Amino acid sequence: MVVEGQENEDGPAAGAAGPVTRTQRRIALVSRTVFVGGVVLTAVLFALGAWQRRWIADDGLIVLRTVRNLLAGYGPVFNVNERVETNTSAAWTYVIWFFAWITHARLEYVSLAVALSLSVLAIVLAMLGAARLWGRPWTTPRRAGAPVLLLPAGAAVYIAVPPARDYATSGLENCLVICWLGLLWWLLMRWSRSERAGTGLMLTIAFVAGLSWLIRPEMIIVGGLAGLLIFVAPMPASRLKPIVLRFAILVAGCLVPGLYQIFRMGYYGLPYPNTAVAKEAGGAKWGQGFTYLWDLSGPYLLWLPVALLLVAALLTRRPARVRAGAEESAPPSGLAARAGRMWQRRDRLRTPGAVVALVLIGGLALVVFELRVGGDFMHGRMLLPQLFCLLLPVAVLPVRIPVRVSADRPAVSPDGPPTEPNARPAGSAAGPDGRPPAGSDGRPAAGPDGRPAAVAEPAGRAATWLAASTAVAWLAVVVWSVFITNSTGNNSGANISSTGIVDERIYYVLNSSHQHPVLAEDYLDYPRMRAMVQDIAATPEGGLLLSSPSYMMWYVAPPPLPIPDGGAGHTVYFLNLGMTSMNVPLDVRVIDQEGLAYPLAAHTDRLTDGRIGHDKSLYSDWVIVDAGSVDQHPWMPYFLDEKWVKQARTALSCPDTQALLASSRAPLTATRFRHNLQQALHFAKYRIDRVPKYEIQRCGLVDPTTPVAPN
Repeated sequence: MVVEGQENEDGPAAGAAGPVTRTQRRIALVSRTVFVGGVVLTAVLFALGAWQRRWIADDGLIVLRTVRNLLAGYGPVFNVNERVETNTSAAWTYVIWFFAWITHARLEYVSLAVALSLSVLAIVLAMLGAARLWGRPWTTPRRAGAPVLLLPAGAAVYIAVPPARDYATSGLENCLVICWLGLLWWLLMRWSRSERAGTGLMLTIAFVAGLSWLIRPEMIIVGGLAGLLIFVAPMPASRLKPIVLRFAILVAGCLVPGLYQIFRMGYYGLPYPNTAVAKEAGGAKWGQGFTYLWDLSGPYLLWLPVALLLVAALLTRRPARVRAGAEESAPPSGLAARAGRMWQRRDRLRTPGAVVALVLIGGLALVVFELRVGGDFMHGRMLLPQLFCLLLPVAVLPVRIPVRVSADRPAVSPDGPPTEPNARPAGSAAGPDGRPPAGSDGRPAAGPDGRPAAVAEPAGRAATWLAASTAVAWLAVVVWSVFITNSTGNNSGANISSTGIVDERIYYVLNSSHQHPVLAEDYLDYPRMRAMVQDIAATPEGGLLLSSPSYMMWYVAPPPLPIPDGGAGHTVYFLNLGMTSMNVPLDVRVIDQEGLAYPLAAHTDRLTDGRIGHDKSLYSDWVIVDAGSVDQHPWMPYFLDEKWVKQARTALSCPDTQALLASSRAPLTATRFRHNLQQALHFAKYRIDRVPKYEIQRCGLVDPTTPVAPN
């Protein structure tokens, strides 16, 4: 037997049997109108809410610096002549680059428009996919007396959460992630509902699922599950053998990410983005992870709508349908026999229930991953894709309106010709609960014509209570959404909370004094930014800029003499990479203590009790040496120790460290590409000690500051 969730929308059950009355057409029209209106209303509200909170985060400007280098012909790098992948989402970088290339518009506006469009599209795709899950009632108007309204539910919950609207236009990849999730969900639901899943649809799903590694590396959890699902499921009827189709699925899913992975390892010298090294994505901070989860779920009472929607979904879940097949004998025992039965029953993988299980398991796995790495420092941001994924099955909720059927006209059963009200299909007997009798496997038995026996619709008082309960749950979700829409979940404001988590948008709004910081120059009013631009202009000979306690000036360590014509160039060493790099020319090198754009800092050990997302901090002594600045007082900033600088110079000469730096700084030849490809995994694991003295000991070098004992 082949088990399905409900009747397939393209199958014979969808349009067979019985005339359609005017009343039924009106019911179908109402259902369709309510659904379309709900989708439009939800999308418009989300777009308006996101626009009211429009901004581009400092990390969003980091992406634009890489796009600037791409458009200028320097390649996908953050600093010229230094191959570092500073963006976690490779796909997002190239999406922005593509639209900037074809529009020639200002990058900030391109990022804003693309992010808002993808965010709204994600909501639409989520609701369309959920409509397919619940059977699109307007396509089967034969259900007289039981109009079904698909109302916004999970989609309303998502857009009501303030961080969801914050990161709809932040310039970060959240919009692309949820749009990808929505597209994959819609494609999988279409595949599970189709009577005949075409080869093209399966290859499309495989291709989209394979992009997960480029969307965000952890999204491979969902993408991998989706690829595995269609790979194991039965292949559609085709001229090609199933083994050939499965090979095509592998190629469609792995070709693009596989080629990019080879490029990444050879070009950057790492198997994943440099951000994963800088933030130790393989590390564990469970305690901070649960703090991050509560920082989002606690203030907004997220458990309430999730529980309500779960109950409503269980109440409205319809029983599985069974297509008739050959009678099954007593199942054989034994491990091999069980494995054989599981393989024979893999048809069940192409059902809505299997797709729902996939997105729920994938969403929960992503939650566990985020808990393990400790979450993030941005309020709610890294849990938004998980929330979106878990809400996909209930993006819309079916509310069945009980209507008393007139006794003087025939009712129409869901799968057969007109019958008397509450009558059973011919040839079937009622079970003790009024439903068709179950077969030996517990599923509804088939009728005499070989088709499954009809499942009776809820009637009378039971139907009324069912509809009322579902409607009450939906109304409670709506009330929660209205209440929570303008609430504040994180009250840190312009400061950093004790947990290290901040409301990033509010933080930059307050510290930049701009209600909507979108353009790079909006951040010139952020502390130290305008002074940085002025100090660069005042030092044409070049130098290393280090931040000072004053917001109005920087320490500038000059380059050694002789100064080349045109100056020795500037290097800025500051944590906020985005606003810094987007307000200076591309020939100004911008690096950071955390290591997002600076491999030397990225490969230091993680600080045990550091702020999440900022738990690496390389001492400035290393940068004095690496930038080639004068390393003596009074030219060197007073707070730096000449002894430490001398030790840093020796530590930086460690052969393994030099090999690491060469992977991103040496000219990219065929030999260098091949060497990076071979050593990428080793480079990813390599770590140095940020204290120069200890790094000298680790590398087995001689400390130049140790006094030499007399003979």
